[in-house]
Amino acid sequence: MGNPARLALAALAVEAGVGYPRDLPHPVQAAGAVIDRLERRWNTPGHSEAQKRALGVLTLALVGGGAAVAGLAASRLTRRMGGAGSVAGTLVATTGLAQRSLHDHVHAVLVPLEAGDLAAARTAVGRIVGRDTAGLDEAGVAAAALESLAESFNDGVVAPALWLAAGGLPGLFAYKAVNTADSLIGHKEPRWRSFGWASARTDDVMNLAPARLAGALICAAGGRGWRTMLADASKHASPNAGWPEAAMAGALGVELGGSATYDGVLTDRPTFGQGPRPTPADLRRGLDLYVRACALLWLVIGAAAWRR
Repeated sequence: MGNPARLALAALAVEAGVGYPRDLPHPVQAAGAVIDRLERRWNTPGHSEAQKRALGVLTLALVGGGAAVAGLAASRLTRRMGGAGSVAGTLVATTGLAQRSLHDHVHAVLVPLEAGDLAAARTAVGRIVGRDTAGLDEAGVAAAALESLAESFNDGVVAPALWLAAGGLPGLFAYKAVNTADSLIGHKEPRWRSFGWASARTDDVMNLAPARLAGALICAAGGRGWRTMLADASKHASPNAGWPEAAMAGALGVELGGSATYDGVLTDRPTFGQGPRPTPADLRRGLDLYVRACALLWLVIGAAAWRR
């Protein structure tokens, strides 16, 4: 498929319909294994902070560059396959998208929450967030799920779709590699601060435009939230994560964010929105809004495909 925007649109449609097979290892796991191995080998106390930063840059170059080369090889191979190659390329591209799986994971939180089974809801939300969930009340579970839904709408749907539409499989694979590196080593704790610097900064740059589009799509899908997004997005420590999260809070008319506990340590976080804390009904509305926002993304990608 020579038009990458058409490839992105086809991949979005297929992935939304069938998702990714649960029992099949995901390609991102391979990138994660390489990053973990390099981190353990190079991010050692024997290196200075400057050396760690340089080795972190090299790690990102190897993983990101390798992913882009793999994407280029896959693109060339599928072009040689003719019509079958278009199908194969679309299937390969779906591995970088998470529309269906994101919806399924959040819906798995909603079902027990609506049934009043708080323990099961805590377990389900613990699979998609990094905070401690054992002490969350009903509103805390709903808020955690909505925050994950909003942020992952960018990381797992909008950003990979845009990089796929702009750069084909090489663009998609490179983005996923950088995003995986940021998730694993792009932390501010002393161990990773220098080694993960390049991964964190590169991920920030690659998500600048997608995160703002993700926020705009959420507001457009909800019919409101623009003022909250523009006012509150900059409160987030990340230059990007605050945009979809503040948009979700404004579109639903609820308050998200606030203090959370990670590994037993209470962390002070900003709040987004001016409304009450979310309820299970708000989480259901958030899922419906997410589906509409995905549909709007399809229109954006479709318009790009038509222009080409």
